Amino acid sequence: MMRPLAEQDFAQWTEVRVRNEEWLSRWEPRRREGSPDPTRDRSAFATRCNTRDRERSSDMAYPFGIFLDQLLVGEVNINNVVRGALQSASVGYWIDERQAGHSYIAEAVAAVTRFAFEQIRLHRLEICIVPRNLNSIKVVEKLEYRNEGLAERYLEIAGVWEDHLRFAITREEWDLRGEEISQRWLAG
Repeated sequence: MMRPLAEQDFAQWTEVRVRNEEWLSRWEPRRREGSPDPTRDRSAFATRCNTRDRERSSDMAYPFGIFLDQLLVGEVNINNVVRGALQSASVGYWIDERQAGHSYIAEAVAAVTRFAFEQIRLHRLEICIVPRNLNSIKVVEKLEYRNEGLAERYLEIAGVWEDHLRFAITREEWDLRGEEISQRWLAG
């Protein structure tokens, strides 16, 4: 199941994020020094949830927690929604190390891809991945997102400006392959 995170998810969020800190921190931007840590501070987590709710209400982002048997195991987010002539967004995700390798992220990305094209009517989605993050690359390969090449020093990750491979899918590609992707990843 996927749904937006809420303040009552704090205990699960804390457990999974703290337990996976080493697993996840090498792929994520560092938190700004002095800013509260939502993995350890309930009010910071509540603020994060409220901010994500406002972003969803403003059509800026669509965040989803991923739940397996009622337990939080990861997140998949449509971020940086741009309307106008671009009609584009980026997708980001993470998974509990204990759940990695079961294709839960591929299924979640397939679901948000369908949501992006069929519900919120975007034209393009992009996923940017540090080249050495082979697990994330497997996700986009399973879903056949198109590799658009390398963006040098694209994002700050763990304190370093990292190159990223850029993968994308457009509405036209979804129109051609969306039914097959949905049948493969979302049926049943």
